[in-house]
Amino acid sequence: MLKTFKLGGVHPPENKLSANKKIQVLPVPKTVFIPVAQHIGAPATPIVKKGDEVKVGQVIAKSNSFVSTNIHSSVSGKVKKVDFSADSSGYPKQGIFINVEGDEWNKDIDRSEDLLKDFNLKGPEIIKIIQEAGIVGLGGATFPTHVKLVPPRGMKAEVLLINGVECEPYLTSDHRLMLEKADEILVGTQLLMKTLNVERAAIGIENNKPDAIKLLTEKAKNYNGISVVALKVKYPQGGEKQLIKAVTGKEVPAGGLPISVGAVVSNVGTAFAVYEAIQKNKPLFERVVTVTGKGVSNPVNLKVRIGTSTTELIEIAGGLPENTGKIISGGPMMGRAVASLDVPVTKGTSGILLMENENAKRGEYINCIRCSRCSTVCPMGLEPYLLMTLGEKQMFDQAENDRIMDCIECGSCSYTCPSNRPLLDYIRYGKGKVGQIIRSRKK
Repeated sequence: MLKTFKLGGVHPPENKLSANKKIQVLPVPKTVFIPVAQHIGAPATPIVKKGDEVKVGQVIAKSNSFVSTNIHSSVSGKVKKVDFSADSSGYPKQGIFINVEGDEWNKDIDRSEDLLKDFNLKGPEIIKIIQEAGIVGLGGATFPTHVKLVPPRGMKAEVLLINGVECEPYLTSDHRLMLEKADEILVGTQLLMKTLNVERAAIGIENNKPDAIKLLTEKAKNYNGISVVALKVKYPQGGEKQLIKAVTGKEVPAGGLPISVGAVVSNVGTAFAVYEAIQKNKPLFERVVTVTGKGVSNPVNLKVRIGTSTTELIEIAGGLPENTGKIISGGPMMGRAVASLDVPVTKGTSGILLMENENAKRGEYINCIRCSRCSTVCPMGLEPYLLMTLGEKQMFDQAENDRIMDCIECGSCSYTCPSNRPLLDYIRYGKGKVGQIIRSRKK
């Protein structure tokens, strides 16, 4: 019987339009804007200036905090300026503009396609390389990977979970990566296991990817301690706590971290990035991005250099359809609409969804009818209708007491609401304010 989490969840249409499209390499752009904050934590500090020449893989912004990461150039050329420009959030963010000249890589990067399986590094050495390579969680959260690999004092990892669920509708970048880079992902998994000093790892994949399940199951036989777990299709199974519950049966307590039940979760893209950093000496400066939508003439999965504008990805996919109502960075459930085609691809960009007009418009917002659907589908056992009201009325103390910070922002409540209420919008607002209150209280 297929495993899954028990509490809540929804089944939106999958729309995996690009699942059979092999990963294409997007041509190197003529110019890039590389934000210095592409991760949870403190922004990196630029260490280049106007006129400096840079190479692919060179550090251009340095982290000055443990919860932060380095930023590397994805291109070679000359720094045009260090300035502010809007990213996918719509707010101006500091970054580095580079005019591209050729494609000269740092000489230490191994660009061969050879699979490297042997490594003699110790855990602390692996963590240092991961930190210097700027690797973050590529499932969307962008939490610095080296931080996750250092459990808090008194806690110990027992199992590593590799997230190959990709439950967000439309997105297929992880699916394709598993099919095309299975061995590299498995070696990356071994490296993470060694770092955490665990003997067991499980790769969770939803049952709508039978080809990936079959391939990785066969290949995992050659890697000690790694198994593949087939999961029932249910959103948001890719959430850390939901994946832990589905695979291990353990439940992360409210306000707790996965490590509190002995689990560490990493995305398949992160495992691949770890492989490249350790075995190829390659920092994280490119990633796979799905460009898709029902009106898109050529849905694709692209390997893209960080800092490339969204426009260039859309052109490869056949251009912007006339009936496009929204351009979403990410998927339809947790992604966010962008205001401009100039926003750059960052480490957290898993997809670009072009949503047609008829599906991009919100329905008329009416009063809550107390149907309790939002509470029924909430995978965290919350009461979204109440949390929305508390956010709307700025009752932040009560919102904190009612566990607003436990919300994983999956959007299941908004998806199922018959009154079209903007539940997640107000909950996100409330979470932001409560988070500020908690941080100020700690200071």
